[in-house]
Formats: sequence, structure tokens, C-alpha cells
Amino acid sequence: MKYLMAVILIGLTLITGCRLVWAQTESVDPMVDIYEKYLLRDVRDDIFYFVMPDRFNNGDLSNDNGSVSPGESHGGFDPYSERGFHGGDIKGIEDKLEYLQSLGVTAIWMTPILRNKAIQHDGIAHHGYWIVDFTEIDPHFGSNDDLKQLINAAHNKGIKVFFDIITNHTADVIKFEQCHQIDGTYQVGLQECQYKSIAQLASGDRYTPFVLPREKQVKKPAWLNNPKFYHNQGDSTFKGESSLNGDFSGLDDLNTSHPQVIAGMIEIYQNLITEFKPDGFRIDTVRHVDMAFWQAFSPAIIDHAHAVGIPKFHVFGEVYDTSPKALSRYTTEGKLPSVLDFAFQQVAADIFYRGKSPMLAKELFEQDSLYDDDDSSADLLMTFLGNHDMGRSGYFINQHDATQSDADKLQRSILSHAYMMLSRGIPVIYYGDEQGFTGDGNDIYAREDMFKSKVVSYNDNVLLGTTASTADDNFDQQHPIYNAIARLSQFRKNHQVLRRGEYQDRFYEHNNPVFAFARVDESIGKEWLIVFNSGTVQKQLSFSLQGKRFVPILAAQSAKQVDDTFYLILPRLSYVIYERL
Repeated sequence: MKYLMAVILIGLTLITGCRLVWAQTESVDPMVDIYEKYLLRDVRDDIFYFVMPDRFNNGDLSNDNGSVSPGESHGGFDPYSERGFHGGDIKGIEDKLEYLQSLGVTAIWMTPILRNKAIQHDGIAHHGYWIVDFTEIDPHFGSNDDLKQLINAAHNKGIKVFFDIITNHTADVIKFEQCHQIDGTYQVGLQECQYKSIAQLASGDRYTPFVLPREKQVKKPAWLNNPKFYHNQGDSTFKGESSLNGDFSGLDDLNTSHPQVIAGMIEIYQNLITEFKPDGFRIDTVRHVDMAFWQAFSPAIIDHAHAVGIPKFHVFGEVYDTSPKALSRYTTEGKLPSVLDFAFQQVAADIFYRGKSPMLAKELFEQDSLYDDDDSSADLLMTFLGNHDMGRSGYFINQHDATQSDADKLQRSILSHAYMMLSRGIPVIYYGDEQGFTGDGNDIYAREDMFKSKVVSYNDNVLLGTTASTADDNFDQQHPIYNAIARLSQFRKNHQVLRRGEYQDRFYEHNNPVFAFARVDESIGKEWLIVFNSGTVQKQLSFSLQGKRFVPILAAQSAKQVDDTFYLILPRLSYVIYERL
């Protein structure tokens, strides 16, 4: 094991491009087969891979257009358009499990895979967020049996599978007489249904909902077809009360304060757990749902998972907000164990891509206690660098300075992934980032194909760390970012202090790109000191070690400890790691 780690760590040094020297010997925490025993593995021991099935790998060409016969889940296949279905599916993910396993992935989170209304007025449901049937898999992605086969195959490799679920809305089926024509299209001159406030409803100013005859029974379970379970207040402005009660671009907004809606959604997802045995849920649009809903939903779902034999079932929500105060409301008051850490994403991008002060990280982590209660804490937060909505890390790197050298762009990506892997929280890799994808922005412009793409606007992007483009098949296990993540993943797996250690500040200064923090796990007597230089010039620094002695794990070429002071020269865009004796 020690020889293997030496090889891995030396390889990581070469990949980062920094003038660093790994220590020849270092201790490795014992592993009790935790990466094979997926069912009992603590989620803090996991490394997530967030994937859009449609854009990852096409394992079954026969389902590219969804349902064989015309209907709400048929059509939309257009591999030349950013908006269309491109053919990726569940079988395609299964075919690439070894690729993911070699990357170090222990948990796959897929965008929603339940049956969608394939085509709506504003696009095509390649993303899976326009559900009409909560009981079966969208035929563009495969069948219920295909999903069970993927989960079994993943579990056999020690990899968990997480579903992306939706409780806020269903597909756009309900129309309003006041702004739609009889065929369901907008009345002349309208492109939305203006939001009607609670005050307007109270005064009698409300919409009259109707459903097209062919869609009256399209939703499953059947109760979802009744307009009385929806707000029916028009389109959200994403501000004020409309954030909770309005339709997202026409998507039918469920009244999540209604007791029957709460009970119905709990039953829907309990049934999915019973049938498919996933390892957890990521929940979409959490902040747009009533808090009381989460207080009932999350405990009921977790208790049911435990009852059917999934003892480590994990739930995390999407609260699209960069304020820890706002995020933590949902892990404490809302009873969710975890949320996606949008605050971490912004700070990481600010420091490593935009050249801002690392003091932002100090200020962020000082708020970690906000998350503490009986079922949540900051080390359960899901950390990430980019996603399918906001854009890719490579895009943010280009956005700040497209003229910087290719080597620096590559190094910034590797450095930020190292920061995610070495910091507190559970790391989430966005599919394609390990292949240097950059994208052209957010939403559909951050959803490139891993298999050979036919989208012109994707294929003209210059990727990081490779001469390939998205017109090529991008499952290159020699890509420098892939290799760096794989080595960091193995490093994290081998050291409990990186998975469980408490985060502690060590060195931060205003206007200094160098910063240091510790990961401390006193249960095993470990403390690691991690120092980053996010700047583009070599930096020298010194700071007190508080009476402790350290030995190098990943060492700078010039470092010494004199009495209680640590002196260090750190190359540009690099990091080092030391372990307390």
C-alpha cells in the first residue's frame, strides 16, 4: 500500500506542474473495505459524479426518440441542437462504470430520469425536469429494468446511485383561459401568464385553469391531474411570494402546503425507493417549496429508506443561494441533512479563477456552525465547482481571463479540484470537467456531450489540457485533469483526516494569495496542514505552528521549521501538505 501511494503521489506532483516533492514515506489510514461495502458507507466517504444521462454516453440507439409511438414522451431527438435530446441513456452510464471507478467516483448523481413531457413551448426535456409520470423511467433514457440493472451493476462495483427528484412542479399541462387560447398556445401578444398575488386571489382576481382533452389523464399518479393541487397563479418572477407560488416558465407549480400534496409526494418517492433501492436523493428547487413540506418530507423519506434496508440513505437539496445563513435554514429548520454548497462554489471560483482574496474562504468557514444540529453539519455539505445550470469551472476560468496561457488555465482547474478534495464537505465532480470541458455559459451551453458531439457551438470550444474537442469521444483516462482527480480521489480515500477532519484556519492575510488551513481529526490523532498559493507569482511566507512539529506529505522544495515558526517558499498556483508529528 505504501509503495502504491508513493507512486500515486509522485504522479500527482507531475500532473500539477508545480515544483513540489512528495515525501517518500507517509502513513496511510487503514481502510476497512469501505469502498466495497457501499450499503454501510458513510456519505462523507463518498466522491460524487454529477451526470446528465442524455449527454454522457449513448448505450442504446433504439431509444433516442423516446416512446416508439407518438405521445407526450416521444420525439425531441436532435443531436445538432443544444436543446435537443442527444441520445445518452442509462445503458450508456452502465457501459462507463469502469471509467468512473478509475476516476475514483463512489457515487453517481443523475439528473431526473422519470418520464417527461418531451417537448414544451420553451424547449425539449433532455434535462429531465418536466415530469408527467412519477412511476416509470423516461423512454429516452431506458426502462425501469434498465435502471435496476444499472443500480445493481454500480453496487457490484461499490458505487452508489442517487436520483435527482422534483417536488416543486410537474410538466406544463395546466393552461389558463385568461392568457391561453383553446389549443393551449398563448393568446396573441402574450408570452407568459402574469403572476397573480395572494391579495389578488383574495379579491377574486384569479385564473381559470383548463387542461387540453388529450392531456387530462397524462400525469401519474392520477391525483396529479387535478388542478386543485396547484397554485394556478401564473408565472413566477422568482421574487417575493411568487418564488413559492408561481410557475417556472409555465411548469405547473404544486401547492406544497396542501396536506394531500405532502402525503402524495411522500408516497411517490417512498415507492421509488422500494422499487429501485437508490442510495439517496438530490432534491431540485428546494427554496421554492414551503418549509413545512420539507419538515414532513425529509424524515419520512429517510425513515422509509431505513425500513427497506438502506441504512445510509442520504438526502441533499438544491438551494440556489450563496449565503450560508440562507442555506443552513434548510438543514436545520427544514430538516434536510445536507444541501449543495453554493457558497463554497462562489468562494472557490473567486479565489482560484478570479484572483480574489482567500479571506473569502476564512469568512465562509467561520459560518460552518450555522449548519449544526442533530442530523446535519458542515461536513455533510456537497461541494462543487460548476454545474448544468450555472456553468462549468472551465467557463469561469475563461470568463475571467481568456488570454492567460493554456498551462495556467489547466493548472487553475487542477488546483480548484484539489481544493475541493482537500476541504471539508463531500466533493461533487461535474461530468466533463475531468476532460477539460469549458462550455460557453450556463444552462444548455454547459451541457456538452461526452460522446462524439454534432453541436457546432460545443465543438468549436477549446478544451483544457487536450487537443481534442467535443467532436471527439472524450473518455480519455490519460487527460491531465482526469489523472489529477483520480489521484486526489485515491488520496482522499486513503486518509480519514481528509474525509472527517475538522476544518481550522491557520494563515490568512488581506491581499495575500497564499492561505493555509488544517484538517484535524483527534479521534485518530491526525492533523494535516494544507497551504495554497492561488496567485501567479512565487510567494514566501512564515507563520507560527503553535508549538507543533510537522513532516511533509507534499512538500515545497524550500521549507523549514525554526523553533515555532514555519518558513515556506511556495510556487505560483500550487499547494503543499504537511502532517503533524
